[in-house]
Amino acid sequence: MASTKSFTREEVAKHNKEGDLWVIIDAKVYDLSKFSRMHPGGLSVLLDEDVAGQDATEIFYSLHRQEVLLKPGYARLQVGVLQGEEPEIRPLAPGALSQVPHAEPTWLTRGFYSPYFKDSHKKFQTAMRKFVDEIVYPDGQLREADGKRVSQSVLDAMAAKEIHAMRLGPGKHLKGRVLFDGLVQPEEFDYFHELIITQELARVGVRGYGDGLLAGMVIGLPPVLNFGSEELKARVVPDIFAGKKFISLAISEAFAGSDVAGLKTTAVLSEDKKYWIVNGTKKWITNGHFSDYFTVGCRTDGGFTVLLIERGEGVETTPIKTSYSPAAGTAFVTFDNVKVPVGNTLGPVDGGLIVMLANFNHERWVMCCSSARAQRLVVEECMKWCAQRKVFGKPLVSQAVVRAKLADMISRVESAQNWLEAVTYQMNNMSYKQQSSNLAGQIGFLKKYCTSTAQDTARDAVQIFGGRGITRTGMGRFIEHYHTTVTFDSLLGGAEDVLGDLGVRQAMRKMPSDARL
Repeated sequence: MASTKSFTREEVAKHNKEGDLWVIIDAKVYDLSKFSRMHPGGLSVLLDEDVAGQDATEIFYSLHRQEVLLKPGYARLQVGVLQGEEPEIRPLAPGALSQVPHAEPTWLTRGFYSPYFKDSHKKFQTAMRKFVDEIVYPDGQLREADGKRVSQSVLDAMAAKEIHAMRLGPGKHLKGRVLFDGLVQPEEFDYFHELIITQELARVGVRGYGDGLLAGMVIGLPPVLNFGSEELKARVVPDIFAGKKFISLAISEAFAGSDVAGLKTTAVLSEDKKYWIVNGTKKWITNGHFSDYFTVGCRTDGGFTVLLIERGEGVETTPIKTSYSPAAGTAFVTFDNVKVPVGNTLGPVDGGLIVMLANFNHERWVMCCSSARAQRLVVEECMKWCAQRKVFGKPLVSQAVVRAKLADMISRVESAQNWLEAVTYQMNNMSYKQQSSNLAGQIGFLKKYCTSTAQDTARDAVQIFGGRGITRTGMGRFIEHYHTTVTFDSLLGGAEDVLGDLGVRQAMRKMPSDARL
């Protein structure tokens, strides 16, 4: 525990030389006498006349993130506090809302209202944020850095709250489950609750880990739930919802992405008709390297069939190095004469396109939820930096060109969130058939908008942070990471041009024949 001994500024000022060096940071007194020799920035920085024995709060926060002072190794350097003064800078408690303008969506901002979110949503958000801050965030920072799989303790904690099951949205799979210790009943759970889960997880700010956190389940398990036999679901689903086993969606190949008709992985029935014999490869498969199950699209005699393939003889996975962390488990998957029981067929034989299309809207909507919230995290980082960074003796935000960039960033993230909430409301009030008919184009447009504006925001954020925005550590580490990985969302689930074209084609199908200028 930090010392509560009090000192005057005059007393601190006497400790201003090598071997006897104190500084003040936000009314707290730190003894850097021994640490100064190990300071990554060198001793001379600490011996500067504006630092040694002085109040270095402004200088410190121009160079370091607040989290530095919270690390045990640095926190123990505190030897006391300033007499009669109180700290002005306080870290947010786990679960707390940020008070930075536009750091939270309007429905969570004091003084604003929403026609969509009820008290149950607000209570759910408070609990989810605290859970993420305490359980998920620390693990995310470590695993993104070391590239290891999500810690099992995190998956177990999520399973205990039934978060894995809730990430698949409302439905029969929630029946009989105790959601977040009974905070919401299965029949009350809606797409706004799911939006909250996705957006709170996005706040962890590490893209590879975010996908490693069972993103493969979100897109790979629905075909099993919706088209698998009761026996298959009973055998597979419980372990996945318990966080004990992983599943991936394996559609994309080096030969075909959006062009499903170009797939080359084949499935041929054995002579006794009891097995499919699968041969081929899949590429860029999220969670693939550590998955136990694969939902696989295969060419069959009459078209396209989806199978659930279990890891076993003939199944091999190799990690693929991408722009983000190996924590995502992105893999190249090889199927070499793999025997798959015909009971693992998902949906009709040769009718696999229906199986895949059934999940596209939800998959893309989830990506919109994540993209919009990740943008908002960048906006918060930029707002803080512009307020605390000094240039030419004034805060960075005093520059008109910087304010213009902030204005564009805020406009983009608020419009994305509001469009997202409007679409989510429609999802809550439409049947699945209505969603397929009315929202495929809307969600395609929304994803295109979210991911294209995200890239604009990433570029502006790097300009605001300067060199720090291209540095993996320190003040701009979240900006650098965002800028490096932001293009993932523009490709996964359908490229921007493909989704934009989908939206226009859907709109033109409903164009009235009698409409004229």
